[in-house]
Amino acid sequence: MSLIRPELAARLHRHREALGAAIAIAAGLWLATRGGWLLGAAGGAVMLAGAGLLWAALQRLRFAPKDRGPGVVEVDEGQIGWFGPGIGGFISLAELAEVGLVTVQGLRVWRFRQSDGHLLLVPVNAQGAGRIYDALTALPGIDGTRLLTALDTPADTPLIWRRDPAPVIRLTRP
Repeated sequence: MSLIRPELAARLHRHREALGAAIAIAAGLWLATRGGWLLGAAGGAVMLAGAGLLWAALQRLRFAPKDRGPGVVEVDEGQIGWFGPGIGGFISLAELAEVGLVTVQGLRVWRFRQSDGHLLLVPVNAQGAGRIYDALTALPGIDGTRLLTALDTPADTPLIWRRDPAPVIRLTRP
């Protein structure tokens, strides 16, 4: 028998990163008030680290779905995988050419297109979809706030990010 209601336990589990960062900030504040410049500096460093972790946790929290949609998302070895009911697929982050957010049959989905034309649609509320944010922010030139803005607006954003094409080097014969 649990002492915490299941709804509260689910909410605490969802916010666990932010709660851990808040605890780090409180521990840094406690350490800074113990006296002396050394403990004050160490406490300030812990508070700064906790503030950075809190900011990152709040960004991830905005990206993570509140309800569960179809399928499971897996981010592993430089690729995003989605295992849906009867369908699914993988897309390589190194080969990723475009990222968009569209609505298909009333379901909001991430649209990932590789440079070879391979297309993967992943529901934004699939289990584990919060991991996509960390994978996408590693792409060159992507803006994390643009990802979050596209997710917050109900309108489609067919193109959030596009990889710059590789420069063509033309060799001339002597």
